[in-house]
Amino acid sequence: MIQITALREQTEEYIARLSKRGIPAEQMVHDILDLDRTVRECKQETENLQAESNRLAKEIGVLFREGKRDEADVLKARTSELKDALKDKEQELRTAEEALEQAMLNLPNAPHAGVPNGRSAEDNEVVYTWGTAAQFDFEAQPHWELAKRFNLIDFELGVKITGAGFPVYTGKGARLQRALINFFLDEARTEGFIEIQPPILVNEDSGYGTGQLPDKEGQMYHATADNLYLIPTAEVPITNIYRDVILDADALPIKNAGYTPCFRREAGSYGKDVRGLNRLHQFDKVEIVQIAHPDLSYAVLEEMQQYVQSLLQKLGLHYRVLKLCAGDMGFTSALTYDMEVYSAAQERWLEVSSVSNFESFQANRLKLRYRDENGKPRLAHTLNGSALALPRIVAALLENNQKADEIVMPEVLVPYLGFDRITL
Repeated sequence: MIQITALREQTEEYIARLSKRGIPAEQMVHDILDLDRTVRECKQETENLQAESNRLAKEIGVLFREGKRDEADVLKARTSELKDALKDKEQELRTAEEALEQAMLNLPNAPHAGVPNGRSAEDNEVVYTWGTAAQFDFEAQPHWELAKRFNLIDFELGVKITGAGFPVYTGKGARLQRALINFFLDEARTEGFIEIQPPILVNEDSGYGTGQLPDKEGQMYHATADNLYLIPTAEVPITNIYRDVILDADALPIKNAGYTPCFRREAGSYGKDVRGLNRLHQFDKVEIVQIAHPDLSYAVLEEMQQYVQSLLQKLGLHYRVLKLCAGDMGFTSALTYDMEVYSAAQERWLEVSSVSNFESFQANRLKLRYRDENGKPRLAHTLNGSALALPRIVAALLENNQKADEIVMPEVLVPYLGFDRITL
């Protein structure tokens, strides 16, 4: 959530930045500022009414002590009027505060100055490419055919048990999942991240804290009996560890990593773009989260995206790095890098990671602060990234490393797998 003081003091700057998203930013910001003025005016009027009521109460006491009952009764009638007026004004204040809070929650983060202009994925900027596409002297198969041929993933069984988007991994397919999770966690630990095993259900406060609510409410699985939400990513519970916390500046940056299953109701359209592992309702992911000093958060962002690249390089996957345009960024992000691996069998790029700096947007919702050199609480910056999401990594590994009658595994995974190839 953008700070209301920032919107007041830098109105035109924030309108310009938010307009890059293609939203009616001027109207949204001015509506918020109008509500803000109403709230402040109501607070002042409430305080004035309360002060007058307190003053009259003291005068009434003096008049009673002096035996001036008639004069005291006149003032008592006035205090009764003030009480009713105060009650009405307090209700007006509550209504205005609720409207302001809702409007602030629905306002997305303002893009960083370095975010490209654009409205859709076609406008994203390719900033780096690594490796070359796999070449085949036979007809390459997509991963859903390979999964069936080598008995690695059963999509139909997942439909039977649960529904579409919930695959069942079997045999070496299941072992590949576990190997990737352990590899990513070990790499994160080597990089200085502290491993966290968080809950996979969160309450509403956690959802609002990181910005999934209200923005993505319809995309989250909701356990209504307990009013809990299945997490779309480990970012949500891990970042909420620091909700309502004031950190010491010398503790920054804080680096956490965690593996969780992730759950997302939306599954997009039908067709090859969402077939097999390309888009799922349940999938596994290792997430990295950092809490950083505002002056250093963009240096941290660069370190994080370089770290994700190092994982892709160790897996030997041809990939590219995109800087997302304003119209394609997530609701909470100020700047996002996407990493996409190339699927030689599908002949298309598959997103496997997003690394984002949220600046103080999440921290303001979370009341996540640190003490500056003067001991004054300041909002920290939060960042997160996929390191990595498994489904499309698995898809790319199977497709790009396939041979005529086997699939060769990356060398870095062999110690985790216990085998170096998958055979018929």
